[in-house]
Amino acid sequence: MNYRRLGRTDIRVSAICLGTMTWGEQNTPAEAFAQMDRALDQGVNFFDTAEMYPVAPRADTYGRTEEIIGDWLRARGTRDKVVIATKVVGPGSRFPYIRDGRPRLDRKNILAAIDASLKRLKTDYVDLYQLHWPDRGIAAFGTLGYRHDPDAEETPLEETLAALDEVVKAGKARAVGVSNETPWGVMRCLALAEAGHGPRIASIQNPYSFLNRSFEARLAEIALREECGLLAYAPLGAGTLTGKYLDGRRPPGARLTLWPDNRRYQGPRAEAAVRAYVRLAREVGFDPAQMAIAFVVSRPFTTAAIIGATTLAQLENNIAAAHMELSNDVLERIEAIHEQYTYPCP
Repeated sequence: MNYRRLGRTDIRVSAICLGTMTWGEQNTPAEAFAQMDRALDQGVNFFDTAEMYPVAPRADTYGRTEEIIGDWLRARGTRDKVVIATKVVGPGSRFPYIRDGRPRLDRKNILAAIDASLKRLKTDYVDLYQLHWPDRGIAAFGTLGYRHDPDAEETPLEETLAALDEVVKAGKARAVGVSNETPWGVMRCLALAEAGHGPRIASIQNPYSFLNRSFEARLAEIALREECGLLAYAPLGAGTLTGKYLDGRRPPGARLTLWPDNRRYQGPRAEAAVRAYVRLAREVGFDPAQMAIAFVVSRPFTTAAIIGATTLAQLENNIAAAHMELSNDVLERIEAIHEQYTYPCP
């Protein structure tokens, strides 16, 4: 396994990060334990979770994923062997069951959220504490454009970073990061930290895959020059890049079978792009999922690709992608498809 430095910290993480959002919904605790055991055995030392997991989020499962990880850490005695990342939710009307029903990225919410996460995780600290999405009037999910809302209620980044500074100084988090963030948000966080207002962010957890390479145009230069690397979520586009949903197929138990309204990686252009990438993978003798993940891992601005799985077979297949190298010929053919289907999904 390849290990990489997390930002400018002394934390080293595996190039494959184990995503956990299915645990407590699509996966039982026993299945989650088996995934963590297998991942650690394969050299994966980086697990990513969030207070709102599992997905799809709802009141009766809120925090369950963190609880499962905490149970595993206590049962296995593995806290010193893994890097744990979690997230605090941003604003949104979908979460009337979180704290006072109006979650924000203000001091009150952040300090309450980290303590609750640590209790569920059964640990004194997390290695990376992330803002799940911005506390600003922007469309954080499923859009490539910026829509300004001058009347939106916002928590100043200065207050958010000051709260994160308290978390770090209290020893409750070793590093902090952002997620679903824009170039302005990243640079503003970095500028404030440089001016002495809070800790320096170590990572950017944003979507990145064959279906959405917008990170390259928006944030890649920042990630490289500022040593604030990408934690790429959805490297398989919610499973679509495996090809399993082509031609209208909906395998039993798959995410789009269970939640058909999730259209982020669907549509005619997405279908055509997926078909082209799957065809290329098979022509060069690669598993489509492995080729997609290997591409993400190979990018110079990537710190880790976050994989998710509901079966051990999927997990092992995805982890193996970290050991794959894509030839120049394959990379050129990937670029040719990208030029034909540029940003087919947000």
